[in-house]
Amino acid sequence: MADSELEAIRARRMAELQGGQGSSSNAEADAQRRQEEEARQTMLSQILTNEARERIGRIALVRPERASAIEGMLMRMAKMGQIRKKVTEEDLKGMLEELNAETAAETTITYSRKDAMDDSDDEEYDF
Repeated sequence: MADSELEAIRARRMAELQGGQGSSSNAEADAQRRQEEEARQTMLSQILTNEARERIGRIALVRPERASAIEGMLMRMAKMGQIRKKVTEEDLKGMLEELNAETAAETTITYSRKDAMDDSDDEEYDF
């Protein structure tokens, strides 16, 4: 085996070993994220009916940001003690309508059209 091949093998092995040390912190971060996700799912299962959870799941398939906004709103309400009973699908629909009304009021569309006298497209080029 040539010295250059041996050095390449050693360099790869060193990189693997160094990568293994850094992956332990990644594993800890992954475990913490999984634990937080489990806690969130547990809390949502306690405050939502099965139908409402299914609806949020369907919303998450189409608009994940909308589902996370609703979940965040529900979590804040639960932590502040504003939820006294399980949230039904009808309650969830009302919350979605409120959220839609807020975002619809914020959305504006602006059209900018070219001036009719703008002749930048009519330029002739001589080659």
